[in-house]
Amino acid sequence: MKKLLTFILLGLVFVSTAEQIPYSAINCRKHVAHLTDFGGKGDGVTSNTAAFKAAVANLSQVASDGGALLVVPPGKWLTGSFGLASHFTLYVHQKAVILGSQEESDYPLIDSLPSYGSGREAPGKRFSSLIVGTNLTDVVITGGNGTIDGQGEIWWKKFKAKQLKNTRPYMIEILHSTNLQISDLTLTNSPSWHVHPTYCTNVIIERLTILAPVTVPNTDGIDPDSCTDTRIRDSYVVSGDDCIAVKSGWDQYGISYAVPTQRLSIRSFTCISPDSAVIALGSEMSGGIRDLRAEDIHALNSQSGIRIKTGVGRGGYVKDIYVRNVEMENMEYFFWMNGDYGSHPDPGWDPKALPVITNINYRDMKGKNVTVVGGLAGIKGDDFTSICISNVTMELATENKEKKEPWKCEDVGGVSSNVTPKACPQLAEKAVDCPFPTDTLDIDKVELNKCFVDV
Repeated sequence: MKKLLTFILLGLVFVSTAEQIPYSAINCRKHVAHLTDFGGKGDGVTSNTAAFKAAVANLSQVASDGGALLVVPPGKWLTGSFGLASHFTLYVHQKAVILGSQEESDYPLIDSLPSYGSGREAPGKRFSSLIVGTNLTDVVITGGNGTIDGQGEIWWKKFKAKQLKNTRPYMIEILHSTNLQISDLTLTNSPSWHVHPTYCTNVIIERLTILAPVTVPNTDGIDPDSCTDTRIRDSYVVSGDDCIAVKSGWDQYGISYAVPTQRLSIRSFTCISPDSAVIALGSEMSGGIRDLRAEDIHALNSQSGIRIKTGVGRGGYVKDIYVRNVEMENMEYFFWMNGDYGSHPDPGWDPKALPVITNINYRDMKGKNVTVVGGLAGIKGDDFTSICISNVTMELATENKEKKEPWKCEDVGGVSSNVTPKACPQLAEKAVDCPFPTDTLDIDKVELNKCFVDV
C-alpha cells in the first residue's frame, strides 16, 4: 500500500512503509495518508476541521486510482463538521479519539430532509452532522475500535433548556449514497442520533459499540432511514432512546417522498435502553417499512423490546416483519405497538392518512422479569392485522406496583401459539409456527475484504 501525501502546490507524492494492521472493508485502498500530513494536531485542543477537509479534498483526487484511506493516528483530534468522499476510507486508530466540537458555529445549518419537511426537534433548519456525506459511492468509516466522541453534553443541556431553534447535529449522517460501511468503532455522546444512513443502498453496519447516558433523550444508536438493503451485525448499544430506530419519513412529507426502508437484516445485537425500545419501527415511517429480519437479539433493563410506533396522519405501512431468537431481561414491555404515537411536522398533515400495519411475526423468544408481555393498540377503524406470535415464554416481574395485566390488546388481530402467559383474545390460539424467511438477502451475502493499513 502506498502512503500518499499530496501537496497541491508542489504536486509531490511520497511513498513509505510502516507497520501494517489488518481491517475488513468492502474495498481496500491503493493510497493512504495520515491526518498529520495535512496539518492535524492530536492535542485535544487544536481544531482539526481544516485538516480533515483538506485531507478529504486532496485524497478524493485519487478516487479513480484505487481510492484512498485517511488514518486518524493516536491522539485526540478536535473537529467540527466535515464531509467524506467516494472511494474513500476514514480509519480511526485504536488509540485515536475524534472529538466533536462544542461550538455551534462548527456545524453549518442545512435544510430539513425532504422526507421530513422540518427539523425533527425544531421548526427551523438542522445543524450539520459531525461526519457527513451526500451522493457518495463506496465509502467506509472504520478503525481498530477507535473512538468518536460527540461531546454532546452542552447540546443536551441546551435542548433541555429549549435554547435551540434548530435540530441538534447527529454524529454520522450519510445521504443518497450506495455501498456504505460503518464498522469497528466506539461511538459515544452524540448530540443526538449516532448513526443515520438516509436514502442509502447497500449499507453495512458491524461491530459498533455505541454509548450514551441513559438519561438523555434522542440519543438513538442506529437509525436506518429510507434505506434499501441494510445489515446491522454484532453491535452493542446503551442509549437514552431507541437502540435501533427504523424510519422512512414524517407524515405528508414522507408519504410524498415515498422511499421505504426495506430489506433490513439485524443479527447479534445487544441493547440497554431503560426509557425506549430495543428495535423501534417508526414513529416516522410514512414512506413505509417492509421486509425486516431480526434474530439473535439480547436486551437488558430496557423499556420495550420490539415496538411499532405510528399514528393518524403517518400513512405508510409496516409490514412483513420477522423477528426470532430473542432473550430479554428486566423489561417493562416485551411487545409494544402504539397507534397514537408522535407529533406532526406542521399543520399540513392529513388526518385521513392511516398507516397499514400487517404481517408482523415474532417467534422463539424468552423473557425474565417482564412487567407487560404485550401492549398492542391499533387505531380504531384501522386495525393492525396478521400479527403472529409463537413459542414465547415470559416470566413476569414479581413486583408490579401498578398491577398491570400481562396483555392488553385493542384494535388488533392475529394468532398466537405456545405463548406464556396466554396471549390476549384478539390473538386467537392456533397451532402455528410464525414464519421466518428461508431465503438470504443480497446484503447478507456480501463478504468484506481483508485489507491492511500502514500506521
